[in-house]
Amino acid sequence: MIHYIKGAVAEALPGMIVIESGGIGYEINVPDGSPAVLAAGTGEIVTVFTAMIVKEDDVSLYGFADREELALFRMLLTVSGVGAKGALAMLSALPGAELKRAIAFEDAAAITKANGVGKKTAQRVVLELKDKVKALGGLDGARPAAAQIKKDSAKSQAADALIALGFTRTEALTALAGLPDEGLTTEEYIRKALTSRA
Repeated sequence: MIHYIKGAVAEALPGMIVIESGGIGYEINVPDGSPAVLAAGTGEIVTVFTAMIVKEDDVSLYGFADREELALFRMLLTVSGVGAKGALAMLSALPGAELKRAIAFEDAAAITKANGVGKKTAQRVVLELKDKVKALGGLDGARPAAAQIKKDSAKSQAADALIALGFTRTEALTALAGLPDEGLTTEEYIRKALTSRA
């Protein structure tokens, strides 16, 4: 098992990085937007934490900028129907911290943003991992304050409207989190949430 590779970046492309270490070029699949790729210039020394996936016809390395993202990747692989490519797609669509929040707050819609991940798979990820993800911590406290808003309040109606506009539940609640619980109309909540997102 290869736990991590430290070496010089030989090539960096979306979703893939080649690291030369000890005269060997390791091709490593990484999430799109990974800090290992974004911060890496050719010749720069980086450390990438890896998972090696061995199949009948393929041996692949998957790399991550830190141990926490690697742990989340391995956790995703325990979900029935989620393979390495699906797990990598989820981490490409949502950075580790956002993916953990989406799972913990049962926001399957946010997870479906990942290429090739449908509603049923996203719901299965939430169902099987929500308790494990909460146990990992790092969720910036409990559920966002906006998640505890009163039903049928102007703020609650604004959250529903934002979701109808294409926000995921997590995005809508986060956008409304810093606003007072009362004193604004539904339209004012929506306007302020849209302004904060821009």
